[in-house]
Amino acid sequence: MAILLVAGFAVIGALLKRSTAGTAFQTSDQFAMLGLGIVIALGVLSFARPRVHADAERIQVRNIVVSHDLRWQVVKAIRFEDGASWASLELEDDETVAILAIQAVDKQRAVRAVLGLRALLEASRSPRAADHP
Repeated sequence: MAILLVAGFAVIGALLKRSTAGTAFQTSDQFAMLGLGIVIALGVLSFARPRVHADAERIQVRNIVVSHDLRWQVVKAIRFEDGASWASLELEDDETVAILAIQAVDKQRAVRAVLGLRALLEASRSPRAADHP
């Protein structure tokens, strides 16, 4: 989608020279159209940024703007409420962190991801995990 946006704005910029209304566009206007296409494409690409990575020690959540790197000890639960658009972490201090990488539209894939995260959370609570600092 981002590539199509940039290409579309490049074509529009290339075709801008003179309108039927008598308006004349400068070369700078043509480059501005390309620049606008790039800015909009970057905005579209930002929605592909969310990620979640978890291992036995921690969970790393990268959302569109903010990232969180949390040890399992500060996570109380992994929630995916009915009607929610995405999963979230409930922290020990009653804060919540959205996990935009796990969305309801992903259906079974989202369920598997939440179950996997819950298994890692449970494993971090086990007595064996407490023996390994």
